[in-house]
Amino acid sequence: MSKVPTLSFTEIVRALQRDGWVVVRQRGSHIRLQKRTPTEVLKLVIPAHRPVKRSTLAHVLKQARISVDQFLELL
Repeated sequence: MSKVPTLSFTEIVRALQRDGWVVVRQRGSHIRLQKRTPTEVLKLVIPAHRPVKRSTLAHVLKQARISVDQFLELL
């Protein structure tokens, strides 16, 4: 298993958009993304920080149900 990288919020949002996530809105320093699955709607909040802490990104990926290796392929 790979280590969680240190990235800026723009790189994270761009990679998640490749996975089907859509930016719904932004308020202040928080960007809300959403992804529809056949059974539910998943929601994420990404802080607009440069860089985003590795622990924060790990938590976001867990909520998005994406492994670190899958995320790295999206970059």
